[in-house]
Amino acid sequence: MKSLLVLTFFFGGFLAHISAQSFKHDTVLIQKIDSMFKYDQFWRKEYNKILKKEASAYDEETIEKQWAIADSLNEIKAKEIIGKYGYPGYSLVGDVSNNFWVIVQHCDDDVTFQEHVLALMKIEVRKNNASKTNYAYLVDRVLVGKHQKQIYGTQVYTDPKTHKSTPLPLKYPKQVNRLRKKMGMEPLKEYVKSFAL
Repeated sequence: MKSLLVLTFFFGGFLAHISAQSFKHDTVLIQKIDSMFKYDQFWRKEYNKILKKEASAYDEETIEKQWAIADSLNEIKAKEIIGKYGYPGYSLVGDVSNNFWVIVQHCDDDVTFQEHVLALMKIEVRKNNASKTNYAYLVDRVLVGKHQKQIYGTQVYTDPKTHKSTPLPLKYPKQVNRLRKKMGMEPLKEYVKSFAL
């Protein structure tokens, strides 16, 4: 159930990039990704309201159903984008590149696709054309999707009863903060605090 594995969904636009350079951005693609991102976030925000016992116009069953539909439709569109453009980095879509990464994060029913995007994203990260922090998130997402230990501690389990959050198993627990720092990330302890309800 999605409530058990609290995964990153509000971390799309917080990273530095190569904005000093001038590029001709694809405005149509920007609008498409932006629309996909809003659709992705809407049902997650409504679900968060339920978790926090806040008022929502929707019941939990409706939210979960619509959430699954949103992810499914966005996955189809994401595959079309990847097929046509490769990974859409900053030079093509500016900050919206970070939003596209979030959509790929949520394509959990196709880890092979996520791995493919990860390989393309790695190339763009090396050119400073995509976020190394977002890349780290996707690395962990793929590892967890393959039932392996994560590297950066981005994938977190929140107990539905106690609301206590804990990173899923780590491959290098003693080095995790050093590895996170290399990717422009805060210490793991601070990150886990952000999941508090």
